[in-house]
Amino acid sequence: MSETAYHIIDADTHVTEPHDVWTSRVPARWKDKVPHVETNPDTGEETWVVQGQAMISVGSTAPAGWREPYPATPPTYADTHPGSYQPGPRLDYMDRLGVWAQVLYPNVGGFGNQVFLGLGDSELMIECVRAYNDFLLEWSAYDSRRLVPIMATPFWDVEAAAAEIRRCAPLGHRGILFSGEPHTHGLPFLADRHWDPFWEAAREVDLPIHFHIGSGDMASEFSQERTDVESFTASAARGGSKLFLFNGGHLLDLLFSGVPARYPSLRFVSVESGAGWIPFILQSADYQFHTLNVGSERPDLKLLPSEYFRRQVYACCWFEKISPELLEWIGADRIMFETDYPHPTSLYDTEVQQAIDAGLSDLPEAARRRILWENAARLYGIEDPR
Repeated sequence: MSETAYHIIDADTHVTEPHDVWTSRVPARWKDKVPHVETNPDTGEETWVVQGQAMISVGSTAPAGWREPYPATPPTYADTHPGSYQPGPRLDYMDRLGVWAQVLYPNVGGFGNQVFLGLGDSELMIECVRAYNDFLLEWSAYDSRRLVPIMATPFWDVEAAAAEIRRCAPLGHRGILFSGEPHTHGLPFLADRHWDPFWEAAREVDLPIHFHIGSGDMASEFSQERTDVESFTASAARGGSKLFLFNGGHLLDLLFSGVPARYPSLRFVSVESGAGWIPFILQSADYQFHTLNVGSERPDLKLLPSEYFRRQVYACCWFEKISPELLEWIGADRIMFETDYPHPTSLYDTEVQQAIDAGLSDLPEAARRRILWENAARLYGIEDPR
C-alpha cells in the first residue's frame, strides 16, 4: 500500500448496507419491522423491505460498473461491485484510483435519515439509528484511517439526537448527518431555537454537520405521476438536478438562521450538491441583505451571508468545471472533491481522473491540492499515508 500514489480524498461516497445491518442489531421483537432484504422467488432480485413494503433493490444504490446502462441495476449483492458493501474490496478499489480516504454516507435510511420516521414507533426509530451508526463504525474500523464514518441522527427528537451525537463522537464518527429541511417533516425551521440542543452537542464534540441532498420530502419529485409523463430516466435526471437547488435553499436557511452567528466554531457541509450555483446564491443573499435592511431587525447577523459561508461552510464537486472565477466567491478552502461512488451518477474507475483533469485543469496546483486533499484532510482529521 505504501507504493500507491495517493492524491485524492473523496468527500462523498455511500455504503450499500449489508442485509443484516438492522436484523442483527435490534431486539428480537422488532426484527419483522426493521429494514431487511427479501429475495423475489421468480426473478431472484434482492430488495429492501420495511414493514411489508418494498423500498429499493439492493443494486439500485450500487450500479457503478454494472454491465447494463441505467436504469438497469444489479439485481443482487453478488452482482454489485464488491466495494459497494465490503470494506476490503472498497480499499482495493480506492488503491487503484489513488484515493486515500472516503467519507461514508447511508442509503436505506435516506440521505437525511428520514426513512425511519415512517416506522411510527419512537423507540424503534431511535434503535434503527443506533444500529446503523454502530454498523458503520464496525465497517469503517477495517481501516479507520481511510474510511470516514458520518453518523446518522434521530433528528425528529432533538434531545435524542443530541444524546446520539455525544454517544457516537467518542466512538469514532467524524461528522453528523442532519436534514437540511426539517420543516418538510413537520418539524421546526432551522432558525428555530428548538434546535439549540443539537447545535450545542455538535459544538461540544467539534464535528461538522452535513446537509446531503435528498434529506427532505422528495415524494412529489419522484412520484409515479411524474415518471408517467417524463419517463423514469428523465425524472431521475430532472429530480437529481433539482435536489442541488434544494440544497441552495438549505444553505440560505442556514445563513439567515443565526446559527452560524451563535456558533462560530460549527462547520457545515453541503454534500453531493455541486458548487457552481453557490456564487449566485451568495451574491443574491448579500444583495437582499443590504437592500432589505435585514440588520435592522436582525442585529445578531453581524456578517454578510457570504461571510458566514466563507467562515463555516463547505461544498462538494465532482462532475462540474471549477473555474478560478468561481473560487473568487467560494474560496479554494471551501470546496472538496467527491465521486458519489457507487451511485447511478457517480464517477467510477477511469472517470474519476478524467473528471479531475477536465474540471480542475484551469486552477493553480495549490487550489487543486486543497480541493482534492487538504480541505477534507483538515475537516475530518485525516492523517497522511505513512
